Amino acid sequence: MSTTDYTAADLEALEGLEPVRQRPGMYIGGTDATGYHHLLWEIVDNSVDEAINGHATRIEVELDPDLRGATISDNGRGIPVDKHPKHKVSGLELILTKLHAGGKFGGGKGYKVSGGLHGVGSSVVNALSEAMEATVWREGQTYTQSYARGIPQTKLEKGGRTSKRGTAIHFRPDTGIFGKKLAFDEKRVRDRLEAKSYLHKGLKIVFRDAKGAREEFEHPEGISELLPKRIAEEGKPPVHPTAFQLERGGEGDGDAPLRLELVLQWTEAPSERLETFANGIPTSNGGAHEAGLKTSLHKAIRGFIEARGVKVKGVKITAEDIREGLVAILSVYVAEPQFQGQTKQRLNNPEVAGQVEGLVRTALEQWLLDYTSTADAIVARIVIAARAREASRAASKAVSRKTAVSHRLNLPGKLSDCQSTNPDESELFLVEGDSAGGNAKQARDRRTQAILPLRGKVLNVERKAPSEALKNKELQNIVDALGCGIGKSFDISKLRYGKVFLLMDADADGHHIATLLLTFFYRMLPGLVRAGHVYLSLPPLYRIDIGKETHWALDDADRDRVLAAANGRAKPDVSRFKGLGEMPAADLRETTLDPTRRRALRVVIDGPLETDQLIGELMGRDAAPRYRFIMEHAPRADADDLDL
Repeated sequence: MSTTDYTAADLEALEGLEPVRQRPGMYIGGTDATGYHHLLWEIVDNSVDEAINGHATRIEVELDPDLRGATISDNGRGIPVDKHPKHKVSGLELILTKLHAGGKFGGGKGYKVSGGLHGVGSSVVNALSEAMEATVWREGQTYTQSYARGIPQTKLEKGGRTSKRGTAIHFRPDTGIFGKKLAFDEKRVRDRLEAKSYLHKGLKIVFRDAKGAREEFEHPEGISELLPKRIAEEGKPPVHPTAFQLERGGEGDGDAPLRLELVLQWTEAPSERLETFANGIPTSNGGAHEAGLKTSLHKAIRGFIEARGVKVKGVKITAEDIREGLVAILSVYVAEPQFQGQTKQRLNNPEVAGQVEGLVRTALEQWLLDYTSTADAIVARIVIAARAREASRAASKAVSRKTAVSHRLNLPGKLSDCQSTNPDESELFLVEGDSAGGNAKQARDRRTQAILPLRGKVLNVERKAPSEALKNKELQNIVDALGCGIGKSFDISKLRYGKVFLLMDADADGHHIATLLLTFFYRMLPGLVRAGHVYLSLPPLYRIDIGKETHWALDDADRDRVLAAANGRAKPDVSRFKGLGEMPAADLRETTLDPTRRRALRVVIDGPLETDQLIGELMGRDAAPRYRFIMEHAPRADADDLDL
């Protein structure tokens, strides 16, 4: 074909709203369910813009009985109905039939801030609707006009007098564009409307479903009321009781470069959840405001760590570690928003990143310095995330939670498992040595108690990289037996035993092994400790028979107390156990395994940041902190208590 075959006569210029119908995806992202609902969001957001600018306090959304259409009404100013001086049609018809027509371009009296920018929302909805009816209550009169596929079907009709004001739009998406199967999802619409009610204080949103059931959303405290709901959805408890809140801009705060609202709180969740909005529009793909928030978080936390002189040894904290477990909601209002595409899923204003960072960083860092106990808990959570990340690099795949059919797969050979597959009643005892393990197997309740013997003193993980630690067979056996994984793959729902007991001899060596195991659990499986699943068994060091009575003593002081209480009633027979391996199985059952008579301590973390630092000092490579600790505490030590 020669170039002369292609002439100006082959060019086509689409007029009016025809481009929208020819290429709807350019305007609403597609003709799937997301695009279908986007039509509704466009009209709702127009009403929200009236509320943002102080002209409306109420929005109502009602779905048609067949869910194929919807009516959105507000009590705002009402779309202008007077004739436009240039286009010679009413303001209503201009907005609904012309692309890039509206009061949101700046410089006029329409809107200071808005979710709309391009002036195409209402006209796009009209173009893609097989029917639309607009009703305006303005200046004491009622006005109506009908449209089909973007074309007016009636003239602007003036109705009766009214005291109402505002706008109502009813539309039904065109089946020729969207097909006959698509319809509005009631839950999707409801949830979106509820979210908007949190974003705009003082705004009441009423939702009526297809059956006419009415629900009202109003949240005077704004997004601070939404945060607990989002945390509950994550299913993990908060690390600190009080959330950080920041509100800048708006009336009376002319120094702020933009209007901003932020609430955030760290939780035990293994992931982050950042929910951002720009001019009331959910920005699912983030953008400049989210980038500014992330930068401010990173700098504020590091600033606090530096100001407090917190020393984090053996791990490098990354930005991802800082945000792990964070649930945050950020809402900004920008005078001239630059959204990516008409679907507005990302805010592209480059200056907003620096503005958000400037507002948030200083306020957050000061908040951390003012509430140091809260800040310490947050930093400890971040350190745990960093250690878990490093541990996950070396972790083998987590053992699947046992079932009635496959609960013995991939378990350590030395594990004497219990019969029950219910974690709520199952217990695991980590026992020092094969001899003690043999006694424990005889003494246990086979239905609910499992025994895993450990050989020798386990590895001190504080002095090893995570990759080296998990090469240790004894530690890997523990991970395999527990079944909940390690590091980033940790999933407490897969834990095979609700209680994990450290059962060591009641002597210095036993205490040392227990300390090494506690270090391992705190560093490699902190979620178990925080959830209260780890216990220290308290086996007796002495058996004291006084006449027909038998007493058990944990240590020398306990022994002396029992002997003093006997007061010469009979000659006591005192036996000292050299280890659990020499204790009769019946005695071990009575004193240490029987849930009704045993003594044990649940391991808890009181002051997570202090705990992290203490373990680092006492178990780490550097001997100087240990020397200082010994010298500081030496005067309090009783020579009789030292096992030398």
